Amino acid sequence: MNRLKQLWGILRSSFWFLPSLIVIVSIFLAVALISVDFTESEQWLARWPRLFGAGADGARGMLSTIAGSMMTVVGVTFSMVLMTLALASSQYTSRILRNFMSDRVTQVVLGVFAGIFTYCLIVLRTIRSGEDGVFVPSLAVSFSVVLAMGGIGILIFFIHHIAASIQAANIIAAVADETMLAVDRLFPERLGDGRVDDGENVPALPSLPAWRWQPVPATRNGFIQGLDNATLLRLARENKTTVRMERAIGEFVVQGTAIASIALEDPPGKEIITALQAAYTIDRHRTVEQDSAFGIRQIVDMTLKALSPGINDTTTAVMCVDYLSAILAGIATREIPSSYRYEDGELRVIAMGPSFESLLADSFDQIRRNAKGNVTIFLRILEALQIIAGLATGPRRRRALFEQMQQIAEMAARSVDSTHDRAKIEAHLMRLSIILKA
Repeated sequence: MNRLKQLWGILRSSFWFLPSLIVIVSIFLAVALISVDFTESEQWLARWPRLFGAGADGARGMLSTIAGSMMTVVGVTFSMVLMTLALASSQYTSRILRNFMSDRVTQVVLGVFAGIFTYCLIVLRTIRSGEDGVFVPSLAVSFSVVLAMGGIGILIFFIHHIAASIQAANIIAAVADETMLAVDRLFPERLGDGRVDDGENVPALPSLPAWRWQPVPATRNGFIQGLDNATLLRLARENKTTVRMERAIGEFVVQGTAIASIALEDPPGKEIITALQAAYTIDRHRTVEQDSAFGIRQIVDMTLKALSPGINDTTTAVMCVDYLSAILAGIATREIPSSYRYEDGELRVIAMGPSFESLLADSFDQIRRNAKGNVTIFLRILEALQIIAGLATGPRRRRALFEQMQQIAEMAARSVDSTHDRAKIEAHLMRLSIILKA
């Protein structure tokens, strides 16, 4: 199942899978209309001679013109897509290229243009005249005109779509929406009888049997994209033991190093090792599906690029901070499962996963360090922390917010020279402190 999910993710983010399906559909459509023409064309030609009365030479010329123009449009479309990818990579971050490649509109547009070209080729080869008799699939030829008109409309829409998709606000919003979907899937998530890591009451680790932790090596180099938690629970239950994750989702692993450990008296059998390895999905890049921190990472990278001296785009950085605040505000009210996952009172899995504190640090630490002297960014982060503090519950989360506040205060004291600007920052710090003490 894990392999199927990985394969589906690769196909979904490719430029060839969906266009290929559309081309196949266009072939079946052409064959179907030609078959209908073979039995019904004389009746339609007699009833609507002006609509279906094209001769063999005229039909060939029209289909050749449409097919040639569609190939030209396909080339232009690919050029526009490649230009967009290059611009997004240089202006924002290369980590968002996968989002553009997964864009359904782009995939459908490429497929439609290639499909119209294929359709015209199939219909064109069935036209006969001269000694072999005369056959002109009038319905299929007429439908090619409809497809060509539709292609023109799609091209105009695609130009608008490309222009809209490279706007900073749309890119940041798309990444934030994808991250929030991941948050909705992951938190809260009950795995076994997992206790919730909320506040100070983290359950103490019970004593385990005096067994050795047997390592489970990674099968390849790459990032951990996903994990089948149900498989870990099942294997731990069947072997009456505990499985411990050694690497979290989103981390890079080296082939042969431990990604998990299982507590057994004797070295585990090959079947257990293979099953545990199959529960992990490892590939060359990170994805957001089970890794909400990667969505935050993408937005932080765009913020850092906007704050770089070569670009110096504070407005884009402010938008990134706004969306980070929205993501963290959504996480602040959710229950994050504990790392200790029980089943029937027995500890089965010791997991590694994100916490509110780690996600908060991922969101603002690097931005704060790269925003030296930027009063606008300091103020916007403090406003974001005020929003999050109004929603966060539990002493641990409030302590993490307080530490962020202290770090911003320290950075502002060292890098902001204007008395007026420092007064603004101190006013925001005072308001945040009151919210955190409430």
